[in-house]
Amino acid sequence: MSDASPKTLDFYFDYLSPFAYFATLLLPALCRESGVQLRWRPVLFAALLDHWGQRGPAEIPPKAIHTFKLCVRFAALHGIPFRAPRFHPFNPLTALRVSLPEVAGEDQAKVVRSIFEAGWAGGANLGSPTDLEAVVGAVGLDGGLLIERTADPEVKLALRTQTELAIERGVFGIPTMIVDDELFWGVDQLPFLERYLAGNDPLADVELDAILSEGRAAERPGSLRKDE
Repeated sequence: MSDASPKTLDFYFDYLSPFAYFATLLLPALCRESGVQLRWRPVLFAALLDHWGQRGPAEIPPKAIHTFKLCVRFAALHGIPFRAPRFHPFNPLTALRVSLPEVAGEDQAKVVRSIFEAGWAGGANLGSPTDLEAVVGAVGLDGGLLIERTADPEVKLALRTQTELAIERGVFGIPTMIVDDELFWGVDQLPFLERYLAGNDPLADVELDAILSEGRAAERPGSLRKDE
């Protein structure tokens, strides 16, 4: 019998993303069927946006509406309960910190699922520490104690460090899944992730250098357009 450790898949998420909520429901079964160990990686989406010079969907009004409609359609097709949290965007720091292994421990998966479902299926206010305490308490954990731990400077540092490490790995959006250093961004990538794990990746027989462009021929002035 082999003593080799199972392949691991890092799942980077922030509670601001409804697509991360969908992935939370669909990804565990895929990992089980593929014999892959799922590792939950909470990161601060705002820090990713700042680093890469992007705006989030909620910061572009037409895109925000389009995204919400897309989520309603996706949820209907997959039989997933869906509604927006009470406020969006919200401050996700407490929710992210309570989801760290340094705080949630062996109950990390339970904590993550309970928060996502409370917000994106039940409409809870995920920016409220009081509401988060109730959400975590509803699944049999000591919500008060876990929320209290999020104020620890070492916990705050852990979230910053994890976000910085994600950026170093090329994470630019959420949800992101990384396995074998291969990055898959977005819940719509799950079918491709499944094929990759099964050894049927369409990229396996493609010489990327032969089909990529040779480089840029034009530059847009400024990474973000600013109103005059």
